[in-house]
Amino acid sequence: MASGLVGAAAWTAGMPTASADERRTGTHHRDPAHHDVLFVSAHPDDEAGNLSTFGLWRERLGLRTGVITITRGEGGGNAVGPEEGAPLGLLREDEERSATALAGIENIFYLDKPDFWYTLSAPLTERIWHERDVLERIVRIVRMARPHTVVTMDPRPFNQHGGHQMSARLAIEAFFQAGQVTAFPDQLTCEGLRPWRPRRLLSQNQSFADLLGPDAPGKHRTDPDTGLPVIGVWSGHTSRRHGVSWAQVERNAARMYRSQGWAAQPPKVPTDPEKLDSDWFSVLAEKGEAVRAPVREQGELRPVYAEFRAWTRRVGLPWLANTAQPDYPAAPSTTVPEVPTAPVLNGVEGEGEYPGPELRLRHWEGDEADASDCSATAKMSRHGDDLYVLVTVTDDRQGTPLDKDDAKRHWRTDSVEIALDPRGDGDDTSVTFKTGIFPFTDGDGGPAAERDADNRQGPAAKTAPGMRVASRLGDPYRGYTVETKIPLGELPAAADPEHFRANILVYDSDTQDKTGQTRLAWSPFGSAQADPYVWGSARLDGYTPPPDRPADPVDPQIPTEAARSEDSPASVEQSRRTGVPLAGGPRRRR
Repeated sequence: MASGLVGAAAWTAGMPTASADERRTGTHHRDPAHHDVLFVSAHPDDEAGNLSTFGLWRERLGLRTGVITITRGEGGGNAVGPEEGAPLGLLREDEERSATALAGIENIFYLDKPDFWYTLSAPLTERIWHERDVLERIVRIVRMARPHTVVTMDPRPFNQHGGHQMSARLAIEAFFQAGQVTAFPDQLTCEGLRPWRPRRLLSQNQSFADLLGPDAPGKHRTDPDTGLPVIGVWSGHTSRRHGVSWAQVERNAARMYRSQGWAAQPPKVPTDPEKLDSDWFSVLAEKGEAVRAPVREQGELRPVYAEFRAWTRRVGLPWLANTAQPDYPAAPSTTVPEVPTAPVLNGVEGEGEYPGPELRLRHWEGDEADASDCSATAKMSRHGDDLYVLVTVTDDRQGTPLDKDDAKRHWRTDSVEIALDPRGDGDDTSVTFKTGIFPFTDGDGGPAAERDADNRQGPAAKTAPGMRVASRLGDPYRGYTVETKIPLGELPAAADPEHFRANILVYDSDTQDKTGQTRLAWSPFGSAQADPYVWGSARLDGYTPPPDRPADPVDPQIPTEAARSEDSPASVEQSRRTGVPLAGGPRRRR
């Protein structure tokens, strides 16, 4: 057990101490706004993987952690009820407060920004959140809380939620700007705050997740991409308060995020110390100054990665962009044939309806499954201005039949997703068409379709009124087929026949708790559903779009409903107790 404390001991070695005035007067400890550590994230549950660390720091080192959560996760799924939008956000706040309390976290500062849907784009998130406003609020809370350490998420762009990326970027900028008198000077002159530069800045690091056992954090580690030092905190230390390992406490907490389906996680973690992992963090700054590392330039960057590199240069941390763009594998390709007669939508492949090649879907995410558990193929064809897609799925067990009024967030149960990039040059899915199709629903049992995380979201009847769907289930159930007609006129721009891109995905659920287990995709790399760079080429043989269709995608419709702190009794009481204004807004000078 002593060797397992190396991670925590190494962390405390660089810990700053209070100033002489604070030690003499005890001001720091009397200030209800003060926190030793601030964790900055995008959504409720983003801190869940580090609760063992925060709990250990609180119990062994007396460090008080606070959490800044920029949104309340209104764009997430809901495995426990029909709530969405603001009501879902308030439900997720309750879950986060209950879960983090197990680690001794008393205060969560919500910034009331909208969580719209799963995107990989930090620039898109920046536009919806109004980046300058969020930065000002984080700087204000840092100046009021006066932490010595800020912990945040990984800012790097590949295979990661744009909200996670953006929250990390804003935390990094706030870390340095909070100590500058030129940053948001009204906070100093009108609100009576003082500049404050924390000493240590850490970001989550997943590169060492496979290292298990108490000795792993004791070895010197360097991030293979950025070259920055990495520290670890082992999760196997026993909690004096709870009488179990902090890994077990963290699991207990994670299962409280029920709306996200996390209650389905196994209730017990291993008791063998050699099977318990550590939390890993890259050290971005020490003693208030950036930790430097060699810069390795990449050429031929795609726009998302070029934008990230420009940001790292602007904030003085260019090494964060080292190898940020992965080596994308060659995307699959196919030709979508034109057929003289429209396929009959009945969930059955009729003669001559789909003469093109059969596309095999491969494992993408989740549990590996054998062919009888979950496997799938797809075919496409075109008749006139309509695209037809037939997906055949082998599945050994049905997931939860959702009510047709709840036909959204399709990843919660058995479903097919079809993603189309009409111009073939999208940097995020706001310029694409993405539909989730449920092969069966509750009640009459028929199929249903919706659009999610694309140019326009909602039930297909409203967002793609020309779309039609049919399905056929095996009897006895051994899987299903989904067949759909998607008018190319429903896409956000004219389909470019030579550059048209697509991905076809299957979500497999073997439970009745609205959680998925296995995911398949035609092009399974990274975030296959959200990264148009991954999608395969699907040339539209013989197609010419009507001349009146726009070449540039129409502006996306993105939901911006967010729960408000003023409607949360817990947030209102916290603001009264700590003195930190609701949503990190302006403070009245005393």
